[in-house]
Amino acid sequence: MAFDNESFEEEESFAELFAASERQQETSRIVEGEIVEIQADDNRALVGVGDKLEGIISLDEIRDADGELKFGTGDKIKVMITGYYNERPKISYKKVLEQEKTIEFIDAHKEDFENLVVEGVITKKNRGGYVVEADDVSFFMPRSLAAFKDTDDVVGKKIKAQVVKVDAEDNSIVLSRRKLFNEERKKKKEIIDKIMADDVIVDGVIKKITSYGMFVDVGGVDGLVHYNEISYKGPVNPAKLYKEGDVVTVKAIAYDKDKRHLSLSIKAVQPDPWAEVESELDEGDTITVTVSNIENYGVFVDLGNDIEGFLHISEITWDKNVKNPADYLEVGQEIDVEVIEINPKTHKLRVSLKRLLPKPFDEFMKNYREGDVVTGTVTSLTDFGAFVRIDGVEGLLHNQDISWDKNTKAKDVLKSGDEVEVKIAKINEDDQKISLNRKTLLESPIDKFATTNKVNSVVKGTIRDIKDFGVFVSLGDGVDALIRDEDLAPLNKEELEIGQEIEAAVANIDTRRDRIRLSVKKLDYIKNQAMLEEINDTESHSLGDLIKDQIK
Repeated sequence: MAFDNESFEEEESFAELFAASERQQETSRIVEGEIVEIQADDNRALVGVGDKLEGIISLDEIRDADGELKFGTGDKIKVMITGYYNERPKISYKKVLEQEKTIEFIDAHKEDFENLVVEGVITKKNRGGYVVEADDVSFFMPRSLAAFKDTDDVVGKKIKAQVVKVDAEDNSIVLSRRKLFNEERKKKKEIIDKIMADDVIVDGVIKKITSYGMFVDVGGVDGLVHYNEISYKGPVNPAKLYKEGDVVTVKAIAYDKDKRHLSLSIKAVQPDPWAEVESELDEGDTITVTVSNIENYGVFVDLGNDIEGFLHISEITWDKNVKNPADYLEVGQEIDVEVIEINPKTHKLRVSLKRLLPKPFDEFMKNYREGDVVTGTVTSLTDFGAFVRIDGVEGLLHNQDISWDKNTKAKDVLKSGDEVEVKIAKINEDDQKISLNRKTLLESPIDKFATTNKVNSVVKGTIRDIKDFGVFVSLGDGVDALIRDEDLAPLNKEELEIGQEIEAAVANIDTRRDRIRLSVKKLDYIKNQAMLEEINDTESHSLGDLIKDQIK
């Protein structure tokens, strides 16, 4: 008999190799012995086999499935003498059973073993091949038919192999792992060729589910259904839809001959719902969907026909401070959305919820005007100011409009969540921006200054800054004033220093523009005028006294 271009004539007799490995031709024989002593402490029994010779067997060979001894002292027992060691016979009860099992196997299959596959464990390795045991039957697998590398450590390994020869005369059964592989490859190729034919749809059984897809058995061949090929919705978690053992209908979509990878698809069996979407939906349409999944970056919505759309977090509400979509929506909730993008080629559908909601800025414009005083909530603080929400719309309260004190910033007096009263300073409809003012609602230091000081009043202050055009003077209580260069005389500007005290006259108070101008020059003029008046008063008084004296 020949198979796969292999010939028994080219090899050493498998039966001979097997027999040699077991040393059976010359020394192995079955005899009836008697158990003469059981040495439980040493886990062994002494068995007399005639001619006053005793062999030793392990008690494990004569235990039943429950671990109990099947024989006792004086019982007759069949054993196989496999050789001698220091004139003491080497015996085995187990090998008698194996031989009996082997003979039973041969009798049962000697006429029909062509397609017989056994599964056993490799128990020995010799120069000719391997001894395989399965169900107490010993098999021999020649090295040339084993399909192992020389470096493989296979003793103790569980294998499957095909029976290729049964020899009743030698009580030997030969296995071939190589032939089994060839038969399996041939069978798999036939299956793959069949299912790779056009439009062939088959049922398969899910064998294993992983994070990237499912391995499905289709008639003895495993194929991978990638998670992209499960649903037209896009990548899905297979563990949420299926379990191992489920039957699924699939179609083969690719086969890599080099890697022997078969790719299967579940969605290829189903009609493409995107064709329907392309013909019936347009951008701008309003549709009803169901929230199917919520992520930090947005929400997936189900259209009900195996298509999912994506609702980005920025399209949920007009509120710009959305932290988590779960604060607005929940899984299973039905909502109306507007279609804002359809791409059947990339299977991309984007929708918007906020576009069906009233725009907060439009509502704001209906209810408020510039100059209105309102109460809002601080939503965030920045280095340049604070954002304040008023009826769903945010306005900017700039640092310069927080307080009359120019050194005060929003972070110094406000925190997120504070309620603050502000005045709507400006509304920019084109940019939809709102400017707010808080300091105009507070008493102006300039107004307070004007109640106690008038033009020509003499004041003292401290030089705060020196500019090219003049000197800024701090008068205290948040009041600053400017002395222009032309009003510094008779002082020399080059001699002035920041922090120096300076005296001047009030030249102008502009409460509308919050500005005060001082003048040293005017102060000098006022002082000179006062001095002249004093001199004139003195001279007039002296002349009057002289005239009175003359009259007398």
